[in-house]
Amino acid sequence: MTRAVVPGSFDPVTYGHLDIIQRARRLFDEVVVAVLENHSKQFLFPVEERVEMLKEVTKDWPGVTVDYFSGLLVTYMKKVSARVIVRGLRALSDYEYELQMALTNHELDEEVETIFLASSAHYSFLSSRMVKEVASMGGKISDFVPPYVEQKLKAKFKERG
Repeated sequence: MTRAVVPGSFDPVTYGHLDIIQRARRLFDEVVVAVLENHSKQFLFPVEERVEMLKEVTKDWPGVTVDYFSGLLVTYMKKVSARVIVRGLRALSDYEYELQMALTNHELDEEVETIFLASSAHYSFLSSRMVKEVASMGGKISDFVPPYVEQKLKAKFKERG
């Protein structure tokens, strides 16, 4: 069985993230979506809510599990017995950062490989940061996130005033 990990902050999960997860499902027997828990970074949603949103929107996807991790990704990879990291690339600027991370992870554990999937053209502009900005100003985000995530975003910004 080949298991891959799709790591990220997913704050919030977008259709772009889900596109990469779906495509990874076609390449691997099992895909673990690993949500980053990092207490030094400020997220809109706590890790528990990000995990819950991902579980909800992927609940009907066979072979996909959702988990969270903190610390080094390569340490988490050993924990879940995976050797492949799948990362989505939207633009050349993503590539530079992602290549640096891939090389570092491979240096830390030579058995870990990173595979890059180019974003579908339809989602090449999409980022969680952009979605949060549009949502915070009351803009339409239904083309960017699933309805469940849209509801959570609206509630979060309503709660914040």
